[in-house]
Amino acid sequence: MSSRVIRMEHGAGGAAMHELIREVVVKRLGGSGADIPLEELDDAGAYNGVVISTDSYTVKPIIFPGGDIGRLAVAGTVNDVLMVGGEPKALALAMVLEEGLPLEVLERILESASSTAREAGVWVITGDTKVVERGALDGVVLTTTGIGFRHRLLDHNFEVLARVGREMRSRWLLDRNIRPGDKLILTGHVGDHAIALLSAREGLKFEAPVKSDVAPLTRLVEKAFEAGGVVAMQDPTRGGLASLLNEWSEKTGLGIIIEEEEIPIRDEVRSACEYLGLDPLELGNEGKAVLAVAPQLAEAVLQAVRETPEGRHAEIIGEVTDRYEAVVMRTAIGGLRVVPPPIGDPVPRIC
Repeated sequence: MSSRVIRMEHGAGGAAMHELIREVVVKRLGGSGADIPLEELDDAGAYNGVVISTDSYTVKPIIFPGGDIGRLAVAGTVNDVLMVGGEPKALALAMVLEEGLPLEVLERILESASSTAREAGVWVITGDTKVVERGALDGVVLTTTGIGFRHRLLDHNFEVLARVGREMRSRWLLDRNIRPGDKLILTGHVGDHAIALLSAREGLKFEAPVKSDVAPLTRLVEKAFEAGGVVAMQDPTRGGLASLLNEWSEKTGLGIIIEEEEIPIRDEVRSACEYLGLDPLELGNEGKAVLAVAPQLAEAVLQAVRETPEGRHAEIIGEVTDRYEAVVMRTAIGGLRVVPPPIGDPVPRIC
């Protein structure tokens, strides 16, 4: 690492954060031999068939267009368990509260967390509460830990893959499962969450307001597994689509080509990005996923995902290739440009 102090970009989901995790965290905490160990750097780990994921949420503001920190914490952790092929069953919820936080704000956040948990089919079964001095943080920090088991439809998903001759080396949906030719399905518009947070934080008023996409993806993943053909999944949170695709390329040594015209971006988000000088591919999302799917089965998975409210705008945006060793986008005018990994997050404190 070039610097010996923690900077904001070390928590932003880009190249700096991945370097920190590889060179500082994994070196000291890796080596467990778990089903999905820490060094896989997937969205969740697994041990003896039990899937576990944990995340802390420090978002500003804590209530934003389309959601709040309670819905964000539950949906984010549920989605991380889903992304490796787990089926979330229970959550732990730890709260660090700032002295002076209005009780009605805390009650709203917990009501939101509760309704989101019911929507996702999980229960909060344990937790912890701490209070810190006024000014120590922005209202509240939530930490959620999700527990689940192998998804009941994951074996069916793999059986469909086997019928088209795709043998899987792992019992889980790992990034390293990806092969050349796999199609990439993006389940909806990118950038909504980051722009919603930014507009609320800075008081920006766009012609059409943008709401966060924060949501649990339980129904969407179930539909995808019922169709069968998924080999890997990730949700493009911090660092956005650019970070996710570069992570897949780096882990597999393969290239990825995406089609600019196929990437769903709302006009409002595109306009906001042009006004603020942001790249929508680098913006964080909280209710979207990218699915790598065997090419013969991609259209069936796409149609199944589109049957859910969360996936109705899904598109096949590209494929994995061995022609490149990077992420390359075919632009709307027919040119090619490399999509580099973001260094940091252009909109920090969004999750």
